[in-house]
Amino acid sequence: MRIAVGSTNPTKVKAVENVMRKIYGEVEVFGVEVESGVSDQPVGIEEIVQGAINRAKMALEKTSADFGVGIEAGIYPFPQTLTGYLDIQVCAIASPDGVITIGHGPGFEYPPIVIERILNEGVEAGIAMGGLVNDLELKKKIGAIGVLSKGLLTRTELNEIAVLMAMIPRLNKELFFGRK
Repeated sequence: MRIAVGSTNPTKVKAVENVMRKIYGEVEVFGVEVESGVSDQPVGIEEIVQGAINRAKMALEKTSADFGVGIEAGIYPFPQTLTGYLDIQVCAIASPDGVITIGHGPGFEYPPIVIERILNEGVEAGIAMGGLVNDLELKKKIGAIGVLSKGLLTRTELNEIAVLMAMIPRLNKELFFGRK
Protein backbone atom coordinates (compact mmCIF):
# COMPACT_ATOMS: atom_id res chain seq x y z
CA MET A 1 0.00 0.00 0.00
CA ARG A 2 1.32 3.42 -0.98
CA ILE A 3 0.26 6.50 0.98
CA ALA A 4 1.10 10.04 -0.10
CA VAL A 5 1.11 12.75 2.56
CA GLY A 6 0.45 16.27 1.29
CA SER A 7 3.44 17.69 3.16
CA THR A 8 7.15 17.06 3.60
CA ASN A 9 7.04 18.03 7.29
CA PRO A 10 8.62 15.05 9.05
CA THR A 11 6.14 15.16 11.97
CA LYS A 12 3.19 14.76 9.59
CA VAL A 13 4.79 12.03 7.47
CA LYS A 14 5.88 10.07 10.57
CA ALA A 15 2.42 10.38 12.14
CA VAL A 16 0.76 8.92 9.03
CA GLU A 17 3.36 6.16 8.83
CA ASN A 18 2.92 5.23 12.51
CA VAL A 19 -0.87 4.96 12.27
CA MET A 20 -1.02 3.23 8.88
CA ARG A 21 1.55 0.61 9.93
CA LYS A 22 -0.60 -0.26 12.94
CA ILE A 23 -3.61 -0.68 10.66
CA TYR A 24 -2.14 -2.22 7.50
CA GLY A 25 1.27 -3.56 8.47
CA GLU A 26 3.89 -2.84 5.82
CA VAL A 27 3.15 0.41 3.99
CA GLU A 28 5.10 2.92 1.94
CA VAL A 29 4.46 6.44 3.25
CA PHE A 30 6.05 9.44 1.57
CA GLY A 31 5.68 13.20 1.64
CA VAL A 32 4.72 15.25 -1.40
CA GLU A 33 5.11 19.02 -1.61
CA VAL A 34 1.66 20.51 -2.29
CA GLU A 35 -0.09 23.82 -1.76
CA SER A 36 -2.79 23.87 0.89
CA GLY A 37 -4.88 26.42 -1.00
CA VAL A 38 -5.51 28.28 2.26
CA SER A 39 -3.51 30.85 4.21
CA ASP A 40 -0.21 29.83 5.80
CA GLN A 41 -1.92 30.18 9.18
CA PRO A 42 -5.53 29.07 8.88
CA VAL A 43 -8.00 30.76 11.21
CA GLY A 44 -11.45 29.21 11.47
CA ILE A 45 -12.61 25.62 11.22
CA GLU A 46 -13.74 25.92 7.59
CA GLU A 47 -10.30 27.07 6.44
CA ILE A 48 -8.51 24.37 8.44
CA VAL A 49 -10.73 21.61 7.02
CA GLN A 50 -10.40 22.96 3.46
CA GLY A 51 -6.61 23.00 3.77
CA ALA A 52 -6.57 19.36 4.90
CA ILE A 53 -8.89 18.30 2.06
CA ASN A 54 -6.86 20.23 -0.53
CA ARG A 55 -3.62 18.63 0.67
CA ALA A 56 -5.13 15.11 0.59
CA LYS A 57 -6.60 15.54 -2.90
CA MET A 58 -3.44 17.07 -4.33
CA ALA A 59 -1.21 14.37 -2.81
CA LEU A 60 -3.43 11.72 -4.41
CA GLU A 61 -3.50 13.53 -7.78
CA LYS A 62 0.30 13.95 -7.89
CA THR A 63 0.99 10.26 -7.20
CA SER A 64 -0.36 6.80 -7.87
CA ALA A 65 -0.96 6.25 -4.17
CA ASP A 66 -3.78 4.29 -2.57
CA PHE A 67 -4.48 7.18 -0.18
CA GLY A 68 -3.72 10.87 -0.16
CA VAL A 69 -3.48 12.31 3.35
CA GLY A 70 -3.70 15.97 4.26
CA ILE A 71 -3.04 17.36 7.72
CA GLU A 72 -3.71 21.04 8.39
CA ALA A 73 -3.35 22.81 11.72
CA GLY A 74 -4.98 26.08 12.62
CA ILE A 75 -6.78 28.04 15.28
CA TYR A 76 -10.49 28.56 15.61
CA PRO A 77 -12.70 30.53 18.00
CA PHE A 78 -13.67 28.57 21.08
CA PRO A 79 -15.79 29.98 23.92
CA GLN A 80 -14.65 30.18 27.54
CA THR A 81 -10.95 29.75 26.71
CA LEU A 82 -8.31 32.17 28.02
CA THR A 83 -7.45 33.46 24.53
CA GLY A 84 -10.73 32.75 22.75
CA TYR A 85 -9.05 30.20 20.43
CA LEU A 86 -7.99 26.58 20.29
CA ASP A 87 -5.50 24.98 17.90
CA ILE A 88 -6.41 21.68 16.22
CA GLN A 89 -4.95 19.38 13.61
CA VAL A 90 -7.44 18.23 10.98
CA CYS A 91 -6.70 15.18 8.85
CA ALA A 92 -8.40 14.38 5.55
CA ILE A 93 -7.84 11.07 3.77
CA ALA A 94 -8.75 10.80 0.09
CA SER A 95 -8.95 7.57 -1.90
CA PRO A 96 -9.11 7.10 -5.69
CA ASP A 97 -12.83 6.23 -5.43
CA GLY A 98 -13.51 9.85 -4.39
CA VAL A 99 -14.23 9.12 -0.72
CA ILE A 100 -12.81 11.63 1.75
CA THR A 101 -12.84 10.92 5.46
CA ILE A 102 -12.01 13.55 8.06
CA GLY A 103 -10.98 13.61 11.70
CA HIS A 104 -9.24 15.96 14.08
CA GLY A 105 -7.12 15.81 17.17
CA PRO A 106 -7.50 17.42 20.57
CA GLY A 107 -7.54 21.18 20.86
CA PHE A 108 -5.14 23.23 22.94
CA GLU A 109 -4.44 26.89 23.64
CA TYR A 110 -1.40 28.90 22.69
CA PRO A 111 -0.04 31.58 25.03
CA PRO A 112 -1.82 34.93 24.49
CA ILE A 113 1.21 36.50 22.75
CA VAL A 114 1.14 33.77 20.09
CA ILE A 115 -2.58 34.31 19.39
CA GLU A 116 -2.00 38.09 19.23
CA ARG A 117 0.80 37.65 16.68
CA ILE A 118 -1.32 35.29 14.57
CA LEU A 119 -4.31 37.62 14.53
CA ASN A 120 -2.52 40.99 14.36
CA GLU A 121 0.59 40.20 12.32
CA GLY A 122 -0.50 37.16 10.31
CA VAL A 123 2.40 35.13 11.70
CA GLU A 124 2.22 31.32 11.59
CA ALA A 125 1.72 29.72 15.01
CA GLY A 126 4.84 27.58 14.59
CA ILE A 127 6.95 30.64 13.82
CA ALA A 128 5.48 32.70 16.67
CA MET A 129 5.90 29.83 19.11
CA GLY A 130 9.38 29.01 17.77
CA GLY A 131 10.41 32.62 18.30
CA LEU A 132 9.04 32.56 21.81
CA VAL A 133 11.19 29.56 22.76
CA ASN A 134 14.17 30.36 20.47
CA ASP A 135 13.73 27.33 18.20
CA LEU A 136 12.82 28.28 14.63
CA GLU A 137 12.65 24.58 13.60
CA LEU A 138 10.15 23.77 16.37
CA LYS A 139 7.30 22.80 14.05
CA LYS A 140 9.49 20.15 12.40
CA LYS A 141 10.39 18.62 15.77
CA ILE A 142 8.30 18.28 18.94
CA GLY A 143 6.12 21.23 17.94
CA ALA A 144 4.45 23.81 20.12
CA ILE A 145 2.48 21.07 21.85
CA GLY A 146 5.75 19.40 22.85
CA VAL A 147 6.90 22.59 24.54
CA LEU A 148 3.53 23.49 26.05
CA SER A 149 2.89 19.96 27.39
CA LYS A 150 6.42 19.82 28.83
CA GLY A 151 7.24 16.89 26.54
CA LEU A 152 4.19 14.81 27.45
CA LEU A 153 2.82 14.99 23.89
CA THR A 154 4.76 15.67 20.67
CA ARG A 155 3.53 17.11 17.41
CA THR A 156 3.89 13.69 15.78
CA GLU A 157 1.70 12.12 18.46
CA LEU A 158 -0.86 14.92 18.17
CA ASN A 159 -1.03 14.39 14.41
CA GLU A 160 -1.37 10.62 14.92
CA ILE A 161 -4.63 11.19 16.79
CA ALA A 162 -6.05 13.24 13.90
CA VAL A 163 -4.97 10.56 11.38
CA LEU A 164 -6.58 7.79 13.42
CA MET A 165 -9.81 9.78 13.77
CA ALA A 166 -9.93 10.25 9.98
CA MET A 167 -9.53 6.48 9.58
CA ILE A 168 -12.56 5.64 11.79
CA PRO A 169 -15.03 5.31 8.86
CA ARG A 170 -12.49 3.25 6.89
CA LEU A 171 -11.95 0.93 9.87
CA ASN A 172 -15.72 0.47 10.19
CA LYS A 173 -16.82 0.21 6.56
CA GLU A 174 -19.91 -1.84 7.41
CA LEU A 175 -21.18 0.89 9.73
CA PHE A 176 -20.40 3.85 7.45
CA PHE A 177 -20.70 2.48 3.92
CA GLY A 178 -22.63 -0.81 4.20
CA ARG A 179 -26.06 0.47 5.15
CA LYS A 180 -28.43 3.02 3.69
